[in-house]
Amino acid sequence: MSKTAKMRALLAGPEIVVSPGVYDGYSIRLAEAAGFKTASTSGAGVANARLGVHDTGLMSVHENVEACRALAAAVSIPLMADADTGYGNAVTVFHVVRLFEDAGVVGINIEDQEFPKRCGHMKGKELIHPLEMAKKIEAAAKGRRDPDFIINARTDAIAVEGIEAAIERCRTYVSAGADMVFPDAVRGEDDIKRLVENIPAPVSINMGFGIRKRPTTPLLSMRQLQAIGVKRVSLPRMLPAAAIKAMQTALALMKRSIETGEILDRPDLLASIDEIKVLMDYESLERLEQEYLLPEHIVRKYGSQTVKI
Repeated sequence: MSKTAKMRALLAGPEIVVSPGVYDGYSIRLAEAAGFKTASTSGAGVANARLGVHDTGLMSVHENVEACRALAAAVSIPLMADADTGYGNAVTVFHVVRLFEDAGVVGINIEDQEFPKRCGHMKGKELIHPLEMAKKIEAAAKGRRDPDFIINARTDAIAVEGIEAAIERCRTYVSAGADMVFPDAVRGEDDIKRLVENIPAPVSINMGFGIRKRPTTPLLSMRQLQAIGVKRVSLPRMLPAAAIKAMQTALALMKRSIETGEILDRPDLLASIDEIKVLMDYESLERLEQEYLLPEHIVRKYGSQTVKI
């Protein structure tokens, strides 16, 4: 079964589809190793981590596509991608959808913001006309070669125009060919219920995180979201935020070691080299070397006839 067919089957199944937001090889391999059946790229996470820039449309389509290509190839689970605004008008989107399809992802989000876009939980968002967005969706649906490739229409209308306008936009986008809708920055459980009840397509909700500051969308459990009827939930910022916090801790320990002269051994905070080797599948390299290198070459490299990296 193709990855796109796998994703379609997940969305058609009885369980809510939980999609961690990934942004590099470590995060996507960890998501698969943890047992998640699918993942999605965080556009902000990729832009922040790959380029060191904010999420305001500075990452080009080709930078995004190439990042997604590497991530999709690293795992067996389906990966959806964030295609921002589609990088232009409807004609551009026709070609952009093919770039992402060729990269091996199973679908893309396209949002109805003006370019340059910004993170859905930032202020200052501006929207294009819903009919212009509908044409983008129509072009994306026509441009895909694989009918199972998923077009996920994101709207940022709730923060700009309100919930009723967001519902109307989503209905328009579904009529134009969207397979799923993604209303971002939803304000609460009641709004989610209204969206699910009034949109004739699977609804994807973005769950944030955080203890110190209340997220734009209040946190709900996966069970609550499934009971409401949400089909997919993405958590785009949890893994990048967790990594940032862990790296801050590690860097503080480095500075402390420099200042105090202490030898800081913290296996409770750090993955071991053996764990990293398992995660990155070094065993497959061992198998290939054992199969294809000459016996005398293996002895020269490892001191025995058995490869052990």
